[in-house]
Amino acid sequence: MSAAFDQTRERYIRSALESQGFMRLLQGAVDALGEGYCVLSLPHRPELLQQDGIFHGGAIAFLVDNTATAAAGTLSRPGYGVLTAEYKLNLLAPARGERLVCRAEVVKSGRMLTVVEAKVHARSGGEAKLVALGLATIANLPPQARPRF
Repeated sequence: MSAAFDQTRERYIRSALESQGFMRLLQGAVDALGEGYCVLSLPHRPELLQQDGIFHGGAIAFLVDNTATAAAGTLSRPGYGVLTAEYKLNLLAPARGERLVCRAEVVKSGRMLTVVEAKVHARSGGEAKLVALGLATIANLPPQARPRF
């Protein structure tokens, strides 16, 4: 485990994710968190589906955004925050399943920016189908630049 990621950092990131109103609204779950990666998921619920009964693209985009940012946060310097600068999302297949699961892994952690790849799978029973692929750029914000509300 690096100096950047330890139990204190893990607790902080989990707490930050679980305290987000949107995460609670969508009933998102933190499935795994470690140095350079994060796994979040969403349950199949009618409120998250579009008219054809598949997960809405907005739910998939949420997972890519939140999971990639959390993965970047596992490698950020102490006191620094992380904020999405941009992401690209490719929807590869209709997202049908009992659960959406996104695993994001840091590709390159830099001083100012971190690049993260995120893969979203729709799971049903024991099967998992890749339904989306995202690439995100996450800004590393020094303590004095972090948003305060």
